[in-house]
Amino acid sequence: MFPGTFAATTPDKPAVITAGTGQVITYAELDAEANQLSRLFRSAGLQPGDHIALCMENHPRFLSVLWGAHYAGLYYTAMSSRLTTEEMAYIIDDCGAEAFVTSHHKAEQAAELVDRMPRVRVRLMLDGAVDGYEPYEAAVEGQPPIPLDEERVEGQDMLYSSGTTGRPKGVKVPAPDAPLGEGGDGVTTLAQLLFGCTPDTMYLSPAPLYHAAPLRFCRGIHRIGGTVVVMEHFDAEEYLALVERHRITFSQVVPTMFIRMLKLPEEVRTRYDTSSLQAVVHAAAPCPAEVKAQIIEWLGPIVHEYYAGTEGNGFVYCNSEDWLAHRGAVGTAIIGTVHIVGEDGEEVPVGETGTVYFEGGADFSYHNDQEKTASSRDPRGRGWSTLGDVGRVDEDGFLYLTDRQSFMIISAGVNIYPQEAENVLALHPKVVDVAVFGVPNDDFGEEVKAVVEPVSMDDAGPALAQELIAYCKEHLADLKCPRSVDFRPQLPRHPTGKLYKRLLKDEYWADAGRSI
Repeated sequence: MFPGTFAATTPDKPAVITAGTGQVITYAELDAEANQLSRLFRSAGLQPGDHIALCMENHPRFLSVLWGAHYAGLYYTAMSSRLTTEEMAYIIDDCGAEAFVTSHHKAEQAAELVDRMPRVRVRLMLDGAVDGYEPYEAAVEGQPPIPLDEERVEGQDMLYSSGTTGRPKGVKVPAPDAPLGEGGDGVTTLAQLLFGCTPDTMYLSPAPLYHAAPLRFCRGIHRIGGTVVVMEHFDAEEYLALVERHRITFSQVVPTMFIRMLKLPEEVRTRYDTSSLQAVVHAAAPCPAEVKAQIIEWLGPIVHEYYAGTEGNGFVYCNSEDWLAHRGAVGTAIIGTVHIVGEDGEEVPVGETGTVYFEGGADFSYHNDQEKTASSRDPRGRGWSTLGDVGRVDEDGFLYLTDRQSFMIISAGVNIYPQEAENVLALHPKVVDVAVFGVPNDDFGEEVKAVVEPVSMDDAGPALAQELIAYCKEHLADLKCPRSVDFRPQLPRHPTGKLYKRLLKDEYWADAGRSI
């Protein structure tokens, strides 16, 4: 199904509610605008399989633009609104976009892009246009709000990696060869089967819509006929207030959001009625076990977790009951088969650590990067693929993630996975956020460093550093704990929860005159 299905049956039902302003877009309005935009794209010569790019904040009409491209059978690339002009130009060119949609919020960068996207023939801007762009509203209103004349086919997202190492790469999955509404959607099916989503679902989306999980879950809720409530920016107390105000039944968060909610004063956290919640799912980054245990105790056994990637090559899932019985696990595979592979390319025994590979999941490639595509495949040619994570599987088939391969620290020949120390330090009451990684050491090759965002920069200094090191050593072996701690007012964490650890790590290696 798709929004037009519900525009015909429940036209006045809210499809999108913008949290900050309370603006409502009904299913009739969403479908009409998507029809108009799809006609605009077609009138400009874009055909199914062609490509557009969009870059804007969590705008009230973000999902209307998405569905307009989808109705036209196009590939659509949603870009982070935090990108530099150079990064945006690279992605627009790399994905082969022939249309670009943005908002006045990005006006300065949009103006800089005009001469840097030669293949783009449609440039639209919401909320007022600058030179080189058509006003989105006028352009769309010039088209009839009715479906395209031909039989419509499913569109497909093509999203880019966040670029924690090197240039971001587009993850290209073959577009469904099916009529609009009949192409199937794995996220929609999972939302129904695992999280109980129905047309009555009230879904709260607190993360940027350009990221894979929020975009796909919002799209999935619209395929089911539920309502999406979009936060422009995450705020822990406002999140809880929205749950109460809109009687939210389902939401997806990232672990840093859990941590910020738990660090609210108890009288604030318990002020809001969260009893309407039927399922809260988290993903995108590792969640410290103590944090998850506290969340389950607070919200009840409605907390779900999954491990997957934009690539769609596998899906590992865990509900609260299974997690409590396998503390720290991310779950068992329900799409694809998990294999743990050692450095020699062979599978390791149960309980041993290695690179996580999936067998039997969706096919994918990294757009315009055969080398990266090849590096994600099993070198033994068994058809398996990896996202680059390290983990182990227990005797019950539950997967436990250790860390990213690229973040492993090798100190005096010992492999250290910094996620363990990060999980411990994140629980310290004076810590808001933390990154742990390896820095150069002349004797050992690398040593463990922590960079901390403290609750108050007034506390930042040698005393707190020693307190945090001692705290870590209470829970982990000495070699896994930082030898030094630095402080920053804010860490470079993406709103989706992903930490740009590479940016921090590069600073220290560059300062030492060495490359990674």
